[in-house]
Amino acid sequence: MLRTITGFSNPTVKFLRSLREKKHRKQEKRFLAEGLRLLTDARESGHLPEMLVMAIKRDPHPLLDALIAEVSANGGEVIEMDEEILAKVTGKDNPQAVAGVFAEFDTRLAQLDRAAAPIWLVAQALRDPGNLGTMLRTGDAVGAGGLILIDDCADPFSVEAVRASMGAVFTQKIAQARWDEFHAWLRAGDGQLVAASLRDSTDYRTAPYAAPCFLMVGNESRGLPEDYELACDLRVHMPMLGRADSLNAAVAGAVLAYEALAHLRPKA
Repeated sequence: MLRTITGFSNPTVKFLRSLREKKHRKQEKRFLAEGLRLLTDARESGHLPEMLVMAIKRDPHPLLDALIAEVSANGGEVIEMDEEILAKVTGKDNPQAVAGVFAEFDTRLAQLDRAAAPIWLVAQALRDPGNLGTMLRTGDAVGAGGLILIDDCADPFSVEAVRASMGAVFTQKIAQARWDEFHAWLRAGDGQLVAASLRDSTDYRTAPYAAPCFLMVGNESRGLPEDYELACDLRVHMPMLGRADSLNAAVAGAVLAYEALAHLRPKA
């Protein structure tokens, strides 16, 4: 059943706007995703929004029709509102024509199956939501199992991170843990921990990667703490031929992931 909202003071509008703030996302255990392509990726990955929100003046599209039908059939709520109100919800002057509210995922380490994929990405104290979303997108591209966030990272369910993931937030497992918890979990089973590091490291192109391989990058400005690096099974570096002394954290993760993939993927 379609519901129309025409007032800025509507409680649903206030609820949707609150999801732009981390404290309210944690309180409600919900997050916001925008755009027909992203919501279609979510649906095709088995995730439907609990609430689907659309602009009243929107272009017809068969994918949107399919999304509306499936959300309605599964007991979700479908709402339309003026573009100006939707702009308040998304915080964008030119909001996309559709957004959805999703329940946050289980981010405990215990829900991961390390044998499900040969590669996993790990980020420590990653602060930029764009970098976080990019790492999720990289994980999807290389067939990684997911992204494990160590210590105080950006919120993977922020609008910015979800947008930057280009839908990979729905295809990749996400886990959050402190270092001690992650290290204990990792050592309780199979898994090679590889760090991007300059400390007694091997060239990333000749390194002996082994599955399941956990590729770890550090904070954008500080890198990894020394004790974290020393706890790794393998430390690798990438040649820097110009004046820059490091790569962007998400870029470094992508380079390592594709190199590991080349080593770990079965040869045809």
